[in-house]
Amino acid sequence: MLSHPLLPSFSFLRPSNSHISAGAPHPLGATWDGRGTNFALFSANATKVELCLFDRAGRRETERVTLPERSDDIWHGYLSHVGPGQLYGYRVHGPYAPEAGHRFNAHKLLIDPYSKRLGGQFSWNDAHFGYRTGHKQEDLSCDRRDNARFMYKSVVVDPAHSWAHARRPSVPWEDTIIYEAHVKGLTQTRNDIPPGTRGTYRGLSEPGMIAHLRRLGVTTVELLPIHAFLDDRYLLDRGLRNYWGYNTLSYFAPEQRYSNHHVINDFRATVAALHDAGIEVILDVVYNHTCEGNHLGPTLCYRGIDNASYYWLVPDQPRYYDDFTGTGNSLKLAHPRVLQMVMDSLRLWVEAFHVDGFRFDLASTLGREPEFNRNAPFFAAVMQDPVLAEVKLIAEPWDIGLGGYQVGGFPAGWSEWNDVYRKTARRFWRGEGSLIGDMAHAMTASAAQFQHDGRGPRASVNHVTVHDGFTLADLYSYDSKHNEANGEDNRDGSDDNNGTNCGVEGTTDDPNIIALRRRLRRNQLACLFLAQGVPLMLAGDEVANGQGGNNNAYCQDNEVGWVDWSKLGSEDDFTDYVGALVNLRRRFPQLTPHRWVEGRRADGSYDIKWLTPSGAEMEEGDWSFPDGRFLSYVLAAAREGGEPLFIVINGADHAVELVFPEWPNVGRWERVLDSSGEDSAPAGGGRDEKWSAQQRCVLAFAGKP
Repeated sequence: MLSHPLLPSFSFLRPSNSHISAGAPHPLGATWDGRGTNFALFSANATKVELCLFDRAGRRETERVTLPERSDDIWHGYLSHVGPGQLYGYRVHGPYAPEAGHRFNAHKLLIDPYSKRLGGQFSWNDAHFGYRTGHKQEDLSCDRRDNARFMYKSVVVDPAHSWAHARRPSVPWEDTIIYEAHVKGLTQTRNDIPPGTRGTYRGLSEPGMIAHLRRLGVTTVELLPIHAFLDDRYLLDRGLRNYWGYNTLSYFAPEQRYSNHHVINDFRATVAALHDAGIEVILDVVYNHTCEGNHLGPTLCYRGIDNASYYWLVPDQPRYYDDFTGTGNSLKLAHPRVLQMVMDSLRLWVEAFHVDGFRFDLASTLGREPEFNRNAPFFAAVMQDPVLAEVKLIAEPWDIGLGGYQVGGFPAGWSEWNDVYRKTARRFWRGEGSLIGDMAHAMTASAAQFQHDGRGPRASVNHVTVHDGFTLADLYSYDSKHNEANGEDNRDGSDDNNGTNCGVEGTTDDPNIIALRRRLRRNQLACLFLAQGVPLMLAGDEVANGQGGNNNAYCQDNEVGWVDWSKLGSEDDFTDYVGALVNLRRRFPQLTPHRWVEGRRADGSYDIKWLTPSGAEMEEGDWSFPDGRFLSYVLAAAREGGEPLFIVINGADHAVELVFPEWPNVGRWERVLDSSGEDSAPAGGGRDEKWSAQQRCVLAFAGKP
């Protein structure tokens, strides 16, 4: 084992403790009380912590003081002359012993994990690494260069803020329509937004953007990560950026690149404006890993503060990281102080920014001990927290570690991205047969996965496309991914896309292929909004936004990754179609039930009845019909006097003649949806009348007396 005592040798600056008193160990971070600022930092294994103050530009260190007190592994001190706007950082002393899991290096300026805002500038330099890059001993060597001139600084902030008319939309789960979007990508090419506002937080709340969201019927915008993050060095070397933002540096500070002014106020104003329009804001959060990477990554914060506490390390080889995330490291929420940091972060975004919920990236990692445990401390902490009790919690229920696929495995109170729905719907509309049972399961909120522990249908967040993978337009324009622009020889991104190019790879002028692609898009959207559970759609799918077949555009901060709004008003603009589907969903509450469907009830009535094309109830043999591509069913009215809904899903490449079913108190069926777009067909029919369901289409009929 190599151990390097790191005694700072900064002769240009005289350490000073003349203005510091003991302060308090809580709250963690920098807290201004109107007279001075308390600083508190957790580190269980450090031997000394120095607080470094910088000038307004963040270029010159003006003072360095040693935090004088240590209480239960919290280092703390109070400076009466420090107020809002002060830039600062830490130098944390302790052993540099990678083979023992310790990577202290006091030559490296570190940001505060509780930074509410970052100041100064960051630029990549070898000085950010705790070891000598290129050394034959790699990270076992030790680097004594000061990185402060290249490093962000933490900023002391004034927490005071007055929220005018601070009412949340508080949209019930059953009414929720989620729209996943990237802050910059959503507005960067919209002509109805001022050029200086495009691509910013403020752009999200521009009148044109809000009007579009309301036309769609969106209730909830889910934003890709806005926690302060870094562009990977290897991406910058290729002329690319970490566009999506899954590379978190600070869990408390909003990302500055989406603001032209004061970043905290800009984001608060955006949330307030969206709330005024009745639209919720959910944040995609990345508490599973940080931007510090693997054992050869930089030392920017957590690694240099207390590597052995913050990260999962390989038990017998603590030089290396247990990597459940595929990013090089995994944050250790099993540690009480790391769990506290995550909980404090979540509460801050709810209380200080009024966000309405969170989507947790690679959420299985949050429950690792190191195996996944649905009763892990994180889930228990969230369940009892009064601040988080009223916000939406959505898990991406997997990571890449052993046992990481946990769809349906999260506790009560959580909803989850349901890739069972995604895979089934994609395969069905690609034209695969023998999937009618799977499709029926998907359309009724995947009870096999989620019907346990009192969880309801809202546990299933249904989606066909999200940021990761093909857009809806690309799903029916490409058989294979085309990620060459990412600079990884097209090796990155999933090969399991379950789409079809409809006969031509990429763009085409063939009117038949264009018509088929449009129909398949309409079908997927129709099923998404007719399915029980919570629908989530990807921003831009309503206007046939494509990425040229790139199914991993994480580094494409350009026209590839931005939503292309040029098809607004064209035949490819499905905005009003989506709005009609949302209105249909609101008209028929049986599409948004609190309880699971049973089929035939004890009293002999049905809440759902599965039907053959002849209108007869399906029997066991009908479900295993070879190459079956046709599914129809009636959902009973949700309340007395309501309308039953007859849904027909024809995935076959030919028309299917069907008979309208008999249903109590229904004399005729009125068509309310036809995804084929062939409006020349009659509007409905009476019992025992026949109807020709066109190839590859979705139909819905309301039962009338």
